[in-house]
Amino acid sequence: MDGCCRPGWCQGSSQRGSHTSNEVPHLFTEDRKPWRGILLYGPPGTGKSYLAKAVATEANNSTFLSVSSSDLMSKWLGESEKLVKNLFELARDNKPAIIFIDEVDSLCGSRSENESESARRVKTEFLVQMQGVGKDNDGILVLGATNIPWTLDAAIRRRFERRIYIPLPEAAACATMFKLHMGSTKTDISDKDYRMLGNKSSGYSGADISIVVRDALMSPIRKVQSATHFKYVRGHMPDDPDTIVDDLLTPCSPGDRGAMEMSWMDVPGEKLKEPVVSLKDLDLSLTRTRPSVNLDDIKNYEQFTADFGQEG
Repeated sequence: MDGCCRPGWCQGSSQRGSHTSNEVPHLFTEDRKPWRGILLYGPPGTGKSYLAKAVATEANNSTFLSVSSSDLMSKWLGESEKLVKNLFELARDNKPAIIFIDEVDSLCGSRSENESESARRVKTEFLVQMQGVGKDNDGILVLGATNIPWTLDAAIRRRFERRIYIPLPEAAACATMFKLHMGSTKTDISDKDYRMLGNKSSGYSGADISIVVRDALMSPIRKVQSATHFKYVRGHMPDDPDTIVDDLLTPCSPGDRGAMEMSWMDVPGEKLKEPVVSLKDLDLSLTRTRPSVNLDDIKNYEQFTADFGQEG
C-alpha cells in the first residue's frame, strides 16, 4: 500500500497534522488550528492501518504510538480508564506525537441501555483526553481506524474532526497491487496483463487481492504434484543459478513432444524445474476467490460518507 498505492490525502493530512504546528508554528495561529483527530473508515482490507503508518513515516520527527482497542481494555475495575489516560500522557510527554487506535469502534461504540458501567467510564475518559480539558494537547494527532463507523458514539465521532472514507481500490491500484504481491516470482505476465486483472477486480479489497495472488503462487506446486508426465527442458540449476543445463524436468501434457510418464516423486529434487506463474493461474485464482465486501456494505459506507465524512 505504501508509495504508489497511497491516496493523496495521506501526504496532505500528515503535513497538515498537529506535528506541522511544531515545525512552523507561525502558520498555526488564532483560528487556524491543526487537526486534532482524524478517523479512517472503510471496508476491511483497504489498508487503513498501512495508511496510518505511512503518516507516521512522513512525520518522521513525531512519536508514533500504535494500539488496538483490545490493548486498552482490561478485566480489572478502573484499569481501562488508566490505560487510556496513560496513553495520552505518554503522547504529551513525547510531543509531537501521533496516537493511532485501530478498531476504535470496539472502544467507543454507541451508548445503549445494556452497556456496562465500565464501558461508559472508558468512553468518558477517552472523550476527556481527546478534548484535553486542563491539558495541553497541542502537537498531538489522534488517528482512529474502523470498519464500522456507524457504530461509533456520536460524541466520539465529533472528536474526530476529519472523517475520511478509504474505499476499495480502483482498477489502476488493483493492477499495481497484483504486481507488488507477485514480487520477484518468475512469471510471464506483462504490464498489459496486470491492467486487465485490475479491470476484472472491481469490488476486491487489497487484502482480497493478496489472497488471490497467494493462491496463484501455489499453482506451480499443484501442477508439479498432480503431473503424470514430465519432459526435459533447458534452464538454470535450482541450487546454482549461474549454471545452465539441458536436463531439467518440468510438468507437461501427455501429448507433448518428449513427454515421459512419471510422477514428481520420480524426479530428483535438483532436476525439478517448476512452471512459472501464468496469467491463466492468476485469472483462475481471481475467479474462485470471491470479494469479502458486499454491495450492501458499500452502500452503508457511502451513506455514512454522505452524512458525516468525506472522500479519501
